[in-house]
Amino acid sequence: MAYKERTKSKELAILEILNDRMQLAKKDKQHYFNLKKGYEGEVMFDSLTEKLQCECLILNDLLLEVNNTTFQIDSLIIVQGKIHFYEVKNFEGDYYYESDKLYKKHKLEIINPLHQLSRSESLLRQLLLNHGFNLPIDASVVFINPKFTLYQLPLDKPIIFPTQIKSYLANLNATPSKLTKKHKKLADQLLALHMTESPYEKLPSYSYDQLQKGIICPNCHSFSATIGLKHYKCTKCQHKELLDEAVLRSIKEFKLLFPNKKLTTKTIHNWCQVVPERRIRNILLRKFTKIGEHRWSYFE
Repeated sequence: MAYKERTKSKELAILEILNDRMQLAKKDKQHYFNLKKGYEGEVMFDSLTEKLQCECLILNDLLLEVNNTTFQIDSLIIVQGKIHFYEVKNFEGDYYYESDKLYKKHKLEIINPLHQLSRSESLLRQLLLNHGFNLPIDASVVFINPKFTLYQLPLDKPIIFPTQIKSYLANLNATPSKLTKKHKKLADQLLALHMTESPYEKLPSYSYDQLQKGIICPNCHSFSATIGLKHYKCTKCQHKELLDEAVLRSIKEFKLLFPNKKLTTKTIHNWCQVVPERRIRNILLRKFTKIGEHRWSYFE
């Protein structure tokens, strides 16, 4: 198990809800798809690194700052004599490398992840030195998607291709490693420095009134549902779950989108639409703390 598990970013979680509940502008929808694809690639890499049996500490999705500069590390692995960290890319299709630049077909230049890697490596080294750590750093770009091809890459570039990942991790797994208290201290220091709020968030403006109301099916993202005494069922894909869990999931969405709005029976009834108001109130009374009385009451 990873020492720091990966969680979906607040930005991606919000965009996911907004994509279901409103018509996103083209640029916002593309931004959402890019974040979603990137996250899926990182999760694919996690599923491989979590199988490592050697003594190591895995920290996923770190957002760090040094000298007023913020940088992100997709995955970091601490072993006995070294820190490995990875920039994970979920690119798909044919690309080519030319004059230190990366292009997609039709000469479309994209940001070279090797430049991102070099920047992050330099900043990580500064951060470690500032906190009294001096382990060597081995940084690599990992292309996780099996449908990715890169042409004309010089052999000296720190890139791990999809066909190389398993053998690379097997070699890492076979490398002798014995961790000490100092390694755990380093991991704990990085966890303490991790920033939970990203300065890079790009969210479109939205309001409560413009969003479609109802419970979103977590399987097919439709709003088609039938409600029973205990269960919620999607009429489109037949997904079924406990009604209380479906309502709590919708409340979680509401709180994420509108952290400053008060949680009231009427508001959540309107948000969920298909669930009787009395049932909403009972769920709120069981799962949250009631503040105030009568029509002025709300829940926290």
